[in-house]
Amino acid sequence: MVGSFLNVCIWRLPAEEQIVTGRSHCRSCQKLIRWYDNVPLFSFLWLKGRCRSCGSRISWIYPAVELATGILFLGVALRFGQSVEGFIYALLGCALIVATVIDAREMIIPFEITKPGLVIGLLAGFFFPSLHGSENHLAGLWSGFLGAAAGAGLIYLMGWIGKKLFRKKLQSIGEEEAIGGGDFWLMAMVGAFIGWPKVLLVNFVLGPLIGSVVGIVARLRTGQALIPYGPFLSVGTLIAIFWGDPLIQWYRSLFLAG
Repeated sequence: MVGSFLNVCIWRLPAEEQIVTGRSHCRSCQKLIRWYDNVPLFSFLWLKGRCRSCGSRISWIYPAVELATGILFLGVALRFGQSVEGFIYALLGCALIVATVIDAREMIIPFEITKPGLVIGLLAGFFFPSLHGSENHLAGLWSGFLGAAAGAGLIYLMGWIGKKLFRKKLQSIGEEEAIGGGDFWLMAMVGAFIGWPKVLLVNFVLGPLIGSVVGIVARLRTGQALIPYGPFLSVGTLIAIFWGDPLIQWYRSLFLAG
C-alpha cells in the first residue's frame, strides 16, 4: 500500500501534479482506475500488465516499486524490529525509492522530497538521539547537522573537482555540472538521518564504487556517458543503514592492523 502511494509521488511530482488529491488514472486513456484494479502487485498480475480499459501496457515500474517497498519494510523489521529507529529508517528508505526512480527516469531529484526530508532528519535526531548513538537531544541534533553538512559538502566538492577535470567532456554533452544540485540536497537529507561517519562511507566508498561499476557497463553497452548519480547514492545509503557499522569497523581495522 505504501509502495502504491510512492508510485503516485514518482509519476506526479515531476509533472507538478497533486499527490494527495485526485484518483489514480491510466496515463494512456486517462480513465479512472477501479479500486479492484489498483491492488498492489496482484492487480498488475491479474491484468497481465495491461490497462483494463484501453489495453495499453502498464509500466513495470509500478509493481517494481511496490515490491521494493515491501522488501524494504521487511528488511527494516528484521534488522531493527518494532522500534523508532526502524520507523525512521523506513521513512528514509521510502524517500530514497522515490528519488531513485525519478532520477533514473527524469535525471532530476525533486526538492519536494529532499528539503522536507532534511528538516525531518534533523528533527528526528533531536527527538530521538539514539538514532545517532546518543541520549542527549542536542547531541543528536548536532550529529544530524554534521551529517547533513558532510553529505552536502562532500558532494559539492566532488562536483567541483569533476567540473575542473572533465570540463571539455561536459561541454561536449551540453552539461555544466558534473554532479547536479539534486544530489547535493539528497546527501544533505541522508546525512541528517545517518550522521557523518556513515555519510562519509556513502560518499567516498559505496556511492562511487557502485556508480563506477554501473557506469562502465552502461558506457560499454550503450555508449552513454551521462548517468544519474542519485540511484547509486541511495543504494549506498541503504547499505550503510543496514551494514554501515560493521563496514566502518572493518575499514578501520585495516589501518589499525597496519
